[in-house]
Amino acid sequence: MRVVVVGATGLIGSRTVARLRDHGVEIAPVSRGEGVDVITGVGLAEALRGADVVVDVTDAPSRAEETSLQFFDTATTNLLGAAVSAGAEHYVILSVVGAERLQSGYFRAKLLQEDRVRRSLIPHSIVRATPFFESVESMARMSTCGDGVHAAPVLMRPVSTDDVAAAVAHVAVGVPLFGTVEVAGPEEYRLDDLTAMLLAAKGGVRDVVTDAHAQFFGAETRERTLLPETPAHVGHRTFAQWLARR
Repeated sequence: MRVVVVGATGLIGSRTVARLRDHGVEIAPVSRGEGVDVITGVGLAEALRGADVVVDVTDAPSRAEETSLQFFDTATTNLLGAAVSAGAEHYVILSVVGAERLQSGYFRAKLLQEDRVRRSLIPHSIVRATPFFESVESMARMSTCGDGVHAAPVLMRPVSTDDVAAAVAHVAVGVPLFGTVEVAGPEEYRLDDLTAMLLAAKGGVRDVVTDAHAQFFGAETRERTLLPETPAHVGHRTFAQWLARR
């Protein structure tokens, strides 16, 4: 089995490549650094030649609506076209738990990507992940105001990137799902409590302000917006373990 991983040098891509090696399959890592551009299409046909499985873990260069929509529209169209031409038999993407409930540009772009894949001619699998541990850190930076760090009291099951990569690799070497599987962390927290844990571990002096109107990457949230709706594959690494390693 030849598995082509597109976005192979990214946060998830590099870990997915490592996990796929554990499965003993032939791996072809693809990235812009190797001369392959998913937007212009340069190098795609050659990179995907002979692929049995294509794993797309690329991400938009920005979470701004216009940039995200343009990226996922163009990149997914080009990748699917190249995968069809290569005769690939399985197309796997990584998406976001609750994307349809997160009404902002980036998440609408992820829904567009999912729709493109579902409508394609290639058997597909969609892996949806809850927010990564790193997302909590990103949100803390973005939500810092004069009176502290604003965070909504929404429930979430943050997941490690290693566990997400393991799930993506497992799906890639299996039969196509023609649907979606969700992956989540082993513990449930409130985002404001997680943010406080993060700041304490970093020795920060700012307070966490519980703010029901604080957005999650531009999207309004309700209490259960970020939680899986279906029984999820559960990762192993906890938030506290991730903090300790950092």
